[in-house]
Amino acid sequence: MAKQESAQIEVESDLINFLNASPTAFHAVEEAKNRLKHSGYVQVSERDDWKLEAGNKYFFTRNYSTIVAFAIGKKYVAGNGFYIVGAHTDSPCIKLKPVSKVTRHGYLEIGVQTYGGGLWYTWFDRDLTIAGRVIVREEKDGSASYSHRLVRVEEPIMRVPTLAIHLDRNVNSDGFKVNTQSHLVPVLATSVKAELSKMATENGPIESGEETDGKESNKGTTNESSKHHPLLLQIIANQIGCKADDICDFELQACDTQPSIIAGAAKEFVFSGRLDNLCMSFCSLKALIDATASENNLENESGVRMVALFDHEEVGSNSAQGAGSPVMFDALSRITSTFNSDTKLVQKAIQKSFLVSADMAHALHPNYADKHEENHQPKMHGGLVIKHNANQRYATNSVTSFLFREIAKKHKLPVQDFVVRNDVPCGSTIGPILASGVGIRTVDVGAPQLSMHSIREMCAVDDIKYSYEHFKAFFQEFSDLDAKITVDI
Repeated sequence: MAKQESAQIEVESDLINFLNASPTAFHAVEEAKNRLKHSGYVQVSERDDWKLEAGNKYFFTRNYSTIVAFAIGKKYVAGNGFYIVGAHTDSPCIKLKPVSKVTRHGYLEIGVQTYGGGLWYTWFDRDLTIAGRVIVREEKDGSASYSHRLVRVEEPIMRVPTLAIHLDRNVNSDGFKVNTQSHLVPVLATSVKAELSKMATENGPIESGEETDGKESNKGTTNESSKHHPLLLQIIANQIGCKADDICDFELQACDTQPSIIAGAAKEFVFSGRLDNLCMSFCSLKALIDATASENNLENESGVRMVALFDHEEVGSNSAQGAGSPVMFDALSRITSTFNSDTKLVQKAIQKSFLVSADMAHALHPNYADKHEENHQPKMHGGLVIKHNANQRYATNSVTSFLFREIAKKHKLPVQDFVVRNDVPCGSTIGPILASGVGIRTVDVGAPQLSMHSIREMCAVDDIKYSYEHFKAFFQEFSDLDAKITVDI
């Protein structure tokens, strides 16, 4: 029992470390990349020819926000299957606009746009900062070159304040109605303090009450300081160790500064942002790493064990690095063709492959129990949730559900079932996108959580352990289990 508790603490603590290192999809990929390298995985580039060997482990990234890692069994031959867990690295958030400089009534504000289907009212009155990637100009041997840098400002630098109840008397009875264009605008500083710090705009002091709302970019220069507050640019430059004038462009988002933590009176919960879907990304990544930790793990493996963590799931996956792109098919095709150039073997491999689409699930909310279908109420500490939908919003069918259940049964891991109520719209995942686009057998699963798409979510510690163990067992045993299924099925 003590050994089991020790393992549980290790997994949950590791998740906290992963979450706190991953404020954005870019940072999540960087953290995954570091963990894979530390575990003996070799990075390959999609721009180069691949020289792969059975028994070895590899990974590649796309756009630095999607990462695919795979371990090739020592008994692998071209045409054998791929055993994949897919998840996503992005979460609903607010991202800085291409022209973020907003000045209103003596305040320096940051223009933002909403990303995904967030609960935007939860972003008010939070201590916010920024993180993302920056394109920086560098001088080398008298010529300019450009690099990609990750940036994260640790301290809170902005906030979206709510309106006092005295000015909105009916907010509690009528509800907090957010206009995301007008109200969801973080305050960075006052223009007076910015001027005193000698970081005012290049056009001189701004009179109190003057509204620019980003329009001043049409008056001055075309560099970044005409599109963003110099104060903001200087903060970024200080963080990454460059001059503000060397910042060419960036992709930044607002982030909560409150760290992820194990909490609750019985220390049974994880309170954190971005559990959807970094929790599943972490569990699948750690499961792959541990299931391929030694050469013996791949000694009898005839397939390829893979984790694919995609960007842009929250907005439909339609991007060069999303699940709707060819990235999955490209990976399967390139690995197969490295061992045999016969293109027919790729289709053969796909029909032998299996995808676990892992995306967090809706736990039963004790205060809104009527929102769940009576016989399908996933609970915390109940293990992974198998998601079903007759209209194919999830890709699960009886065969894929059975196979995933059999692994749980062998290892005495709990599983649950979920279907949405008939009178409630159903969300979706990367599962149907990859199942229809690649033609791969798929099961949709996820750990149960509350507060989904809030700036601060929660899940159960036990379900982290169950998810990790379930994914690890899937990697280790699926090829043997699948061999017992008749070809007709």
